[in-house]
Amino acid sequence: MLNLLTKLRQIIALWWSEFTLQTKLMAAATLVVSLLMSGLTFWAVNTIQQDARLNDTRFGSDLGLLLATNAAPMVAEHDFPSLARFSGRFFRSTASVRYILYADQEGKIFFGIPYSQAEGSNSLTIERRIKLPENYVQNSELPFIRQHITPNGEVTDVFVPLRHQGEYLGVLAIGINPNPTVVASSNLTRDVTIAVFISIWAMVILGAVFNALTITKPIKELLVGVKNIAAKNFKQRIDLPLGGELGELIASFNEMAERLEKYEEQNIEELTAEKAKLETLVSTIADGAVLIDTNMIIILVNPTARRIFGWEGKNVIGENVLHHLPTELTIKLTKPLYQIVASETKSESQSQEETLTQQEPQILAVDHEDHLSNGDEFRIVLHQPKRRTVRILLTQVLDRERENVKGIAMTVQDITREAELNEAKSQFISNVSHELRTPLFNIKSFIETLSEYGEDLTEEQRKEFLETANHETDRLTRLVNDVLDLSRLESSRVYNFCAVDLTQLIEQTLRTYQLNAKDKGIQLVQALEPNLLPVLGHYDLLLQVITNLVGNALKFTNPGGKVTIRAYEVKSHQQPSQIRVEVADTGIGIAPEDQEAIFDRFFRVENRVHTLEGTGLGLSIVKNIIDKHQSKIYLKSAVGQGTTFWFDLPVYREEPISVETTQESSTDSPNSNLSSQIN
Repeated sequence: MLNLLTKLRQIIALWWSEFTLQTKLMAAATLVVSLLMSGLTFWAVNTIQQDARLNDTRFGSDLGLLLATNAAPMVAEHDFPSLARFSGRFFRSTASVRYILYADQEGKIFFGIPYSQAEGSNSLTIERRIKLPENYVQNSELPFIRQHITPNGEVTDVFVPLRHQGEYLGVLAIGINPNPTVVASSNLTRDVTIAVFISIWAMVILGAVFNALTITKPIKELLVGVKNIAAKNFKQRIDLPLGGELGELIASFNEMAERLEKYEEQNIEELTAEKAKLETLVSTIADGAVLIDTNMIIILVNPTARRIFGWEGKNVIGENVLHHLPTELTIKLTKPLYQIVASETKSESQSQEETLTQQEPQILAVDHEDHLSNGDEFRIVLHQPKRRTVRILLTQVLDRERENVKGIAMTVQDITREAELNEAKSQFISNVSHELRTPLFNIKSFIETLSEYGEDLTEEQRKEFLETANHETDRLTRLVNDVLDLSRLESSRVYNFCAVDLTQLIEQTLRTYQLNAKDKGIQLVQALEPNLLPVLGHYDLLLQVITNLVGNALKFTNPGGKVTIRAYEVKSHQQPSQIRVEVADTGIGIAPEDQEAIFDRFFRVENRVHTLEGTGLGLSIVKNIIDKHQSKIYLKSAVGQGTTFWFDLPVYREEPISVETTQESSTDSPNSNLSSQIN
């Protein structure tokens, strides 16, 4: 039973929730009005009934006193026949009297109408007694009156004491029927009120059902349809068999949805194509691009920005950009980003004037104060996910009227190469200026001395000065040749490769540096495999490679050390035979942090250990030459234990080839543009 009531309550609650607020208010108002009218009606009926009871009470009281006054002498004289005739005439002449009963002092009924007392008595005679009310007082001068409900209706009971000459003889009980006209009128009023109440609610319920079927349901269907249309679901249709204005409204809605669907089908391809073009354009630009809204939520990000910020494999769309940027950028960009969003837009005329006179985007400068200004540059070094230098440009995205900020476009430029180039350029200028100034100063000094004091100098002194000037000239020539060699290697020159005898090449290098090694007390050794096969390459270029490697080894090896040149054949099942060339020394070695940059232009390890002559171009030339031979140079080094460089060259196959080096190949190194400028 409890489950049934719960289920019924849920059904009623669900049914009630489907009504609109207006319908609920109308139902509540109807209920209040109907209850008020019903209450007034029942109050009126109750008032009428109370007045009727009061009248019945007065009538019964007067009637009882009149009857008791006339009947008391007859009862005292025991003249029951006269009492019966008198009471009978009285009962028949008064239609509102239901009964008349006479009882003695003990309450035994000795005469009653419509009851009668038997003339005789026997053992089977039933004694009838009257049960007097508890509040009945025998000595009272006034009658006792009460009303009670019987199966035949309400009756007013009147109890009048029978007294004659001060003696209490018994009680007279009279039953008075209510006024039939008043009863009929009150019953009619009550029945009409109930009927009106039921009719009102029946009409309300029928109206609600009619409203739900003919008005509320179509409006709800239209509301759902409008929401679906707003959500771009143009396939939404409403199928309700209604006529009139609602039917026309539904038909118009279906026609609108059909047109929107056709419009969507006609333009979806064009919109998709334009979107694809835009995404392709953004994804293929060299700079990183991030578009965020005014809540700092990422809307669009291209692959370049993902790579720079380490967002590959992460779904950052819809996330707060400040939660995913590197820490360095988050610290610097938080305040400027919110300043851009909160900045007030200028008037239309000012905006148009700015559009004509100022087209460059806003750039942030973290080196200055944290405020926005055009033309400033924002640079920062990122350490995660990879060390790089970036430039950030922030541009406001305005609406069509250029009045409100709709978002921020963040352009990210990776200027690591530019920074490295500038650093290398500065280093190169410093090195070259130093290397040029020293020999030029020495040459000028000795020549001026010879010019002014030549006659005062001995022949031996003049010869020494000329040898020093010649030495400084050779030093200056080497510097210029290094720069020219690097420039020539990065030009579009064509080199003809042919068979090269490495034994001859290495022996020529040893003859060149034998005296230098002997002077420094360094042992110069060759370990060549017998009957070494010729390799495919360019003799002069390979000679320059061996010469640079041996020269560096001698420069960084202390007296008593050893420099070894090895050449031997390397056989492999996966590729043709190759000849490996190694240059090993027992010098100072190269620190691990320098090994990656050792082949960069203008980089000099000696800058970090001690000052030696050189431009930092030797190993860069070596790497460039080895790259042209379709090979790669390797090194293995430990600080204080020495360094070994090696590379592999293919064995000559009787098929000479030509290798054309283009300017494009020079872009493999971050400083190629600088070399072109030096040329």
